[in-house]
Amino acid sequence: MSEPTVFVVDDDEAMRNSLRWLIESVGLKTETHDSAASFLEAYYPGRTGCVILDVRMPGLSGLELQDKLSFQDANIPIIVLTGHGDVPMAVRAMKSGAVDFLEKPCNDQLLLDCIQHALDQDAEQKADMSLKTDIKSHMAQLTPREHDVLEMVVEGTPNKEIAAALGVSTRTVEVHRAKVMEKMQANSLADLVRMSMVIGLVHEEAEAEG
Repeated sequence: MSEPTVFVVDDDEAMRNSLRWLIESVGLKTETHDSAASFLEAYYPGRTGCVILDVRMPGLSGLELQDKLSFQDANIPIIVLTGHGDVPMAVRAMKSGAVDFLEKPCNDQLLLDCIQHALDQDAEQKADMSLKTDIKSHMAQLTPREHDVLEMVVEGTPNKEIAAALGVSTRTVEVHRAKVMEKMQANSLADLVRMSMVIGLVHEEAEAEG
């Protein structure tokens, strides 16, 4: 995974420079932008890191930028920086998915803690997305019949009932199950269930019932 970047989007040059100095002082890569438009030109979904975002800016506001990122499925954590009069807007940003908001001027250590939390969250999200992609790639190799067997197996259906439902022999179901395990690269039934939970094929309640 590429080195995470802390993107600072603020139209106040002094604030941008101050934030860059603070963030780079702890060894983090920083990229500053004086407008939402400038950030959008440089950013593409998949870049790792987090965004420190001013609420009030000429052109696109922080909230409008947040909406655009959401529309792009960017899934990058956003920390909102706001003046005292912008607190209601910051609350709106939180409701739209921002991970934190801080009032200007903010405590340096508090900001660094928030940044680290946001970077940890982004790394976790990217790892989850990568895992989902891998699982779906394995699942795409299954035949329609193997997919049917997979769905019933992770729901806890016994081989005998799967055979009756599909109109095949129990031995045929066993062969399909073995192929499913091989193609999904699962070492156990528990592995298979966990993979299915990751992509939403089965839910925790179903696993608990099984």
